[in-house]
Amino acid sequence: QVQLVESGGGSVQPGGSLRLSCAASGRTLSNYVMGWFRQAQGKEGVFVAAIDWSGGSTSYADFVKGRFTVSRDSAKNTMYLQMNSLKPGDTAVYYCAAKSGHYNVAMGSQYEFWGQGTQVTVSS
Repeated sequence: QVQLVESGGGSVQPGGSLRLSCAASGRTLSNYVMGWFRQAQGKEGVFVAAIDWSGGSTSYADFVKGRFTVSRDSAKNTMYLQMNSLKPGDTAVYYCAAKSGHYNVAMGSQYEFWGQGTQVTVSS
């Protein structure tokens, strides 16, 4: 089992920044991919970004490229999502997730463990 706890959500004005954190516990993550997904109210969840825990390679959804950066601190067992130039369309509940294997990282159905989510609201 992997337990995931997100933090760092909140309200910010358009153009602002937030950094989300996802603290993991319960199992070594060396063979895992960690991902961020988001779900806006009334919409389906979508892939945002992912990072291979061992190698550090990253993947991003097109709509966040150049604005969001995913990273991890292995010593702290924590993944981060730095979000810059936020737009109202980024408003959603953001979830972190973990999966074994290094394929299909954008498919939420492939992830085995999920956090409880943290709300991000971008509004003037």
